[in-house]
Amino acid sequence: MCADPAAALAALRAAEARDGPLPQALRRSLLERLAATLLARANDIAAAVDADFGGRSAEESLLAEVKLVVDAARHARRNLGRWARPRRVGVPFPFWPARARQEPVPLGIIGIMAPWNYPVQLALGPAVDALAAGNRFAVKPSEATPRTAALLAGLLEEALGPDIVRTVQGGPEVAARFAGQPWDHLVFTGATETGRLVMRAAAANLVPLTLELGGKCPVVVLPGADLARTAQAILAGKVVNAGQTCIAPDTVLLVGHARDAFLEACRAAGPGLPETVVVNDRQAARLDALLGGATVTPLAAAGAGRHRALAIAEAPPGHPLHATEIFGPALALVPVPDLAAAIAWIALRPAPLAIYLFGANRTEAAIVAAGTRSGAIVEGRCIEYAAFPALAFGGVGASGFGRRNGEAGFLAFSNLRARVEHGPWSLSRLLDPPRDAGARALVRRILR
Repeated sequence: MCADPAAALAALRAAEARDGPLPQALRRSLLERLAATLLARANDIAAAVDADFGGRSAEESLLAEVKLVVDAARHARRNLGRWARPRRVGVPFPFWPARARQEPVPLGIIGIMAPWNYPVQLALGPAVDALAAGNRFAVKPSEATPRTAALLAGLLEEALGPDIVRTVQGGPEVAARFAGQPWDHLVFTGATETGRLVMRAAAANLVPLTLELGGKCPVVVLPGADLARTAQAILAGKVVNAGQTCIAPDTVLLVGHARDAFLEACRAAGPGLPETVVVNDRQAARLDALLGGATVTPLAAAGAGRHRALAIAEAPPGHPLHATEIFGPALALVPVPDLAAAIAWIALRPAPLAIYLFGANRTEAAIVAAGTRSGAIVEGRCIEYAAFPALAFGGVGASGFGRRNGEAGFLAFSNLRARVEHGPWSLSRLLDPPRDAGARALVRRILR
């Protein structure tokens, strides 16, 4: 580990120059070693995250930080041969007998900037994609979770070694230097405003980006929804990591149900949900300020300090609650008259990572899909789709761009290089210069 992004990049460039791209057999071995090391250190990871957060469920960390990445690594290992296979491409008749194909080859050295909310998953998820595609990479963990960052650095060196990965630790100044390095691709997960700064820094070196940012993920509850089941599903997604999840349900747009009936369904589901912890005092203060002036209905007894009970928040039009991502254990509630009004509410805001639907029939789901922009549309549950290792994950517009996970992540970190082999003769050679009258006439005939 080090605090110098330039030195980390230089060391990985030297390893690449000396040893070349990672062959498929080595990639498979490294992916399995990463998965095995994560499983072996699973309890250490859960303890480090718990200490950094001041209280987080071990089961939550074991599933979200360990199991999800292990599944991704093993899915990539199983499918790597198919993903990496060169693909034949059709050749137009005048160029026959030329042959053409596309081959995915490694981009080179990938930079990964990970946030604090899932400090292992959001560092190693992109790392799995980068490694599967044959790249070396450097990781910049968040300084807000220092114990987990230190553990992650040791874990990566143990599993992969310093010729494959380097970990760079430090505060905002180090992060700014990291974003400004000439990586072959840069991944950033975090707030939209910080994403803009990262994009400006990367632009100086023309570094391509994958950005996974924030947004207000709406939940559209339609007349066909069973309120008891719907409330339980929404709150189960909201309570994960105290709502500090980029795809957490943010605002319920309630269509065709009474507000009081929905609140009662939430109260019935609330007592069975665990107490949640906001990661630090800064985030707790931000959340308190955002909820100022809103009507807050706790669903359980309030905890001490940064321990918070999940709550429903309602605010008048124009309140910041309707424009700012909550990113905490509060769920905004906005009754709307019909589906058209719900779609209009979504359309007035930046495109989210996900739209969640409850009680939608096929026609209603199609109307939402046609009338909105988002990274995903999910029916019947919240956030769980991020654990599908074969499903491309990402945002659109202000919620980010680029995709990770599975084959989409593999392709994001690959150069689709064209390979063409021309034959000794083809009809196209008739148009080689110098062109006589017949060739010129042929060009005009072709255009007709």
